[in-house]
Amino acid sequence: QVPLVESGGGSVQAGGSLRLSCAVSVYSNLCMAWFRQAPGKEREGIATVYSVGRTNYADSVKGRFTISQDNTKNTLYLQMSNLKPEDTAMYYCAAGTNRAYSGYGYCLTTAQTYTYWGQGTQVTVSS
Repeated sequence: QVPLVESGGGSVQAGGSLRLSCAVSVYSNLCMAWFRQAPGKEREGIATVYSVGRTNYADSVKGRFTISQDNTKNTLYLQMSNLKPEDTAMYYCAAGTNRAYSGYGYCLTTAQTYTYWGQGTQVTVSS
């Protein structure tokens, strides 16, 4: 069984919105996160959520993106608003245990600290 499966990507015009979903089938995760990777660029951590609910965002998406989780549905979400062409990338959800936890009440955005990854979903924003 694939541990994480993303959906909800697509093409949208600048200023539009999308909601990504990630079906989660690995449990006891301290940290859940969304990353993105544009062609020729490194994978960037953009939003994390600690098991007790504290969230953390990259400056590039703060105020526009919201990470949330519905534990009753075992689903992680990323609500994206006011999308910009520079948001175009493959988006991945990730799950991590204590390696992804900072120890200070929030989760890290370092890809190497996460254990499980989805296959990605493409988001394309046109100007």
